[in-house]
Amino acid sequence: MQATPASKHADDYTEQDITTDRLHLSLSVGAGVITNPLHGGDNIPLVLIPQVAFYAEQWFFDNGRLGYSFLQTPKHHFNLVGELNSESRFFIDWHPKNVFTLQSSALNNQFVMQDEASSSRYVDIDNLHKRQIALDAGIAYHYVNEDHVFSVQALHDITDVYRGVRAALQWQYHTVIGKLKIKPTLGINYKSAELNSYFYGLNEGETQFGKIDVGSSWQPYAKIDARWPLSKADSLRFHVAYYDYSAMDGSPLFERTYSMTAFIGFDRTF
Repeated sequence: MQATPASKHADDYTEQDITTDRLHLSLSVGAGVITNPLHGGDNIPLVLIPQVAFYAEQWFFDNGRLGYSFLQTPKHHFNLVGELNSESRFFIDWHPKNVFTLQSSALNNQFVMQDEASSSRYVDIDNLHKRQIALDAGIAYHYVNEDHVFSVQALHDITDVYRGVRAALQWQYHTVIGKLKIKPTLGINYKSAELNSYFYGLNEGETQFGKIDVGSSWQPYAKIDARWPLSKADSLRFHVAYYDYSAMDGSPLFERTYSMTAFIGFDRTF
């Protein structure tokens, strides 16, 4: 997305105008968590959340997303984007908990577990082969109609990690109630069979179950972000999100059919 002094950020849909050739920094400090839906996976505490953005005339970097704007009008934004695939956040060790907190976790050494109350089977992720981080790239389009933002994106793995695609459709609404700024969001993610099988399936030799592939899925989600301004630079922030994984019932890795993110704290813009 090309940023101009009068433009809105159409990728994260912030209310503030974005100025080009200037580093935008903010830091949220508070208490929150991302729940891990996988067997053996630890929840991820949220204590410090940095936000970093820089916009040139056509190139931009925004919180881990690198992009190039082909088109920007008051209603239409068309970008080429690249970003790390977020699925590995449930598997990798260097989550924010290892940076900002001092808690430890007990690892379950059992390789494959059987539910005592049923014939269901599940696998602890601590005993799986490492899931690599993938870099995805593709296109993103945003349509802005007053306070409504409609978005669609399609990305492909360009690092030959899972060799699949993912896409998303999203609606977001901006509203102000008194001083309170609220952004509700509804969307749905598409994930290809290649993506799901790599991250949530089983490879030969990982368990006694042998190879298990997982099909493609449509996964809805809902979010709401609220800010109460205290000054020009400071605000109180509340964020909650729900991500549905019920379409992944073919994977033995899932303990729950959803993941939730919740955060409340103080936000400072520098």
